[in-house]
Amino acid sequence: MTPEQVKLAFQKRGETFTAWAKANGYQPIEVYRVLNGFAKCKYGKAHDIAVKLGLKPAA
Repeated sequence: MTPEQVKLAFQKRGETFTAWAKANGYQPIEVYRVLNGFAKCKYGKAHDIAVKLGLKPAA
């Protein structure tokens, strides 16, 4: 999925990124950084978030 597709999916479900972040143990700013391209998502929390959101395949 692309970040735009993820954003659209959240919008269709009526779910906020803040609620998703808190439910999954992340800070909302970390999720926003991944979705808006500010994080490289190669390793660490950013990578984990990208995988959970469906932006990257699981290793």
